[in-house]
Amino acid sequence: MRYTQLGRTGLKVSRLVLGTMNFGPQTDEAGSHAIMDAALDAGINFFDTANVYGWGENKGRTESIIGNWFAKGGDRRDKVVIATKVYADMTAEGDAWPNHDKLSALNIRRAVDASLKRLRTDHIDLYQFHHIDRNTPFEEIWQAIDTLVQQGKILYAGSSNFPAYKIAQANETAARRGGTVGLVSEQCLYNLAERRAEMEVVPAAREYGLGVIPWSPLHGGLLGGVIKKEVQGGRRASGRAADTLADPAARARIQAYEDLLDKHGLEPGETALAWLLTRPGVTGPIVGPRTAEQLRSALRAVELELSEELLAALEEIFPGPGPSPEAFAW
Repeated sequence: MRYTQLGRTGLKVSRLVLGTMNFGPQTDEAGSHAIMDAALDAGINFFDTANVYGWGENKGRTESIIGNWFAKGGDRRDKVVIATKVYADMTAEGDAWPNHDKLSALNIRRAVDASLKRLRTDHIDLYQFHHIDRNTPFEEIWQAIDTLVQQGKILYAGSSNFPAYKIAQANETAARRGGTVGLVSEQCLYNLAERRAEMEVVPAAREYGLGVIPWSPLHGGLLGGVIKKEVQGGRRASGRAADTLADPAARARIQAYEDLLDKHGLEPGETALAWLLTRPGVTGPIVGPRTAEQLRSALRAVELELSEELLAALEEIFPGPGPSPEAFAW
């Protein structure tokens, strides 16, 4: 495994991030524990989750699965940089009540204590804001975060799904307050087929020293050899991938992508991950394996070297938007 610093921090993390969103809804606890063991054995030390994972009536279930794995001992907790998120309403459906969601100081305090209990740990390494809160000022958010840092309950704060101006606003507010480190990471939708983050989010993250953590690196399976799998009678595209393939022009791009990689003898999913690892500012993509084989495939991407010729060909198929403001002005 290869490691890098998380943004401008001294924290060293693996170039692949283990995503746990499938733990509970798609992979049972025993299978989830086996995947985490395999990830740790392979050197992955950066695990990502969220308080809402488990979804519906099982919100919080994923954190509990991870907590039970930590409780097995064997230095599991000491070896893992655990990242979780706050924002979602964690009350049961039909029981919604004010101040049980978003980023008020009250909800942050409540949510972090609940996550700590489910994770069965005394601190969270990276506490991420899952979405912007349009009604809570960053002065209040940082006051809550500073208190949690002083209490030893969290070490760093990060963002997820933030536009560039909110990254700037958050860290400028932190700088004015003094003594507040501010955001150290941004988790965003970013992959070969979805490169809008390159226009402003990635440049803002780099300017403020945030590590970029791409989610959905295979764009919902679209970049994982989806057409080839259909032809071979395997799993058919669903969700975002199926919607995209319904567009003839988009399907032609994916076919060109798969044909290119077939010519080079490369697997589409591994190549999509390896491409992200070449992008400036990227700490590591989040991989969400449902099985041990999917994890092994993701691990191969870390060692995959993409030639300049191949990178140029990928750029022709999936051109980026270019930097701002030139992407939309002169």
